[in-house]
Amino acid sequence: MVAACAVQWAAFQLPWYLAALLLGVALKPMLAWAMLRSEVQAVEAALGESLDAGRKRLAMLVSRDTTSLSATEVRESAMESLAENLNDSVVAPVFWFVLFGLPGAALYRFANTADAMWGYRGLRNGLNWEWAGKWAARADDVLSWVPARITALLLKLLSQGVALKNLGLEARKTPSPNSGWPMAAMALALGVRLQKPGVYVLNPSGRPAEPQDAVLAQKKASKVVVAACLCAQAAILFIAALKS
Repeated sequence: MVAACAVQWAAFQLPWYLAALLLGVALKPMLAWAMLRSEVQAVEAALGESLDAGRKRLAMLVSRDTTSLSATEVRESAMESLAENLNDSVVAPVFWFVLFGLPGAALYRFANTADAMWGYRGLRNGLNWEWAGKWAARADDVLSWVPARITALLLKLLSQGVALKNLGLEARKTPSPNSGWPMAAMALALGVRLQKPGVYVLNPSGRPAEPQDAVLAQKKASKVVVAACLCAQAAILFIAALKS
């Protein structure tokens, strides 16, 4: 946070074009779209080798137990992670950057990372992290509330046949108040079923996810990234016009 504030202060001392360049360079490490997409691609590639390889690769991407998942469930889990982290790794940081600059994006990424590291119930690596993760989980829920719905809305707008009513009904099936929105939007946009066994099933009338659906999911997510960046640029220009 201190570093983000310092960089932003330094940027504001520069001409606008240099300030924009510096802020863009500083914001980039807070976004993880390229890494996310490559990890999802790696899961699908591993599935092409064997189910066991797919399970092991997925375990590097998600926190759930992957040892008993079927090939379809491995693919579904990777697509769920893609949709959820599309918000966490791109849309939400950009949203808070538009509102509060680098400190806003840095604060969000800190809360989100802390939630991912500490926000577990029970034991993890022999230690009970629940006490340490509660504050991070609550902060992440609050900071992700609006961006998660923006992510879902962008997926809807860039797809056909996704009704807002159905999106809301499906999104509320997950324990998380936020992650269900982009995941449900992805499931409805592709017409597939996405599930966490024993916890929830999104779009239960959808067909099982196939290899081509993983590719389509990445393409739709890429379009959302572009749309989110364009919307952010428009919002920044609008705010700047209001202040001038």
